[in-house]
Amino acid sequence: RPLRRYDAVIPRIGASITLYGTAVVRQFEQMGVFTLASSNAISVSRDKLRGTQVLSRHDLGIPPTAFVRQGIGVILADTTKIAEAIIETLQSARQNVLIQKFVSESRGRDIRAFVVGDRVVAAMRRLARDEEYRANVHRGARAEPLRLEPAYERAAIHAAQIMGLRVAGVDLLETADGPQVLEVNSSPGLEGIEAATGIERSAEAVAEGF
Repeated sequence: RPLRRYDAVIPRIGASITLYGTAVVRQFEQMGVFTLASSNAISVSRDKLRGTQVLSRHDLGIPPTAFVRQGIGVILADTTKIAEAIIETLQSARQNVLIQKFVSESRGRDIRAFVVGDRVVAAMRRLARDEEYRANVHRGARAEPLRLEPAYERAAIHAAQIMGLRVAGVDLLETADGPQVLEVNSSPGLEGIEAATGIERSAEAVAEGF
């Protein structure tokens, strides 16, 4: 229904409409309306290369990364020769490629930390099924509740703050050298982490976290 004024906006923008969604958020910002995630923070977090570059300026662990133009999707290359073949194929199709070192000790698993303000309110470890190397719940991975070690909690909060996000889903890898930040999500899903942890967060509860 039409509203005469808006106190706040909570952006929930799918990846496929990032450009349009951030334009709408930017308009609310121009109107002086509080937005839970700024248009700039959403744009940065949605760009894998740009987000990694921003994180790299700070004292955070991230997997070694190289840019050969940025691509779509994730492909695991077992050898350098296979990696070269994949890059050549994608570039011939005018696709960009972002190369990132595979963290073998974290194969098939990662951590999702749900950050609100200056604390982690919930965390889960996602475990891939069978031989799948991606621990995505929509690919059949199972999730288990997790109490984060202090180093991982600090890394998640720091990463969200670097991106300028008040609410974020931070994906971390467990390595022999400590946490490595894989990605920071500006519109993290709630269903998976609520089911895994049993913690329910309403919009009112999230707002009160500030």
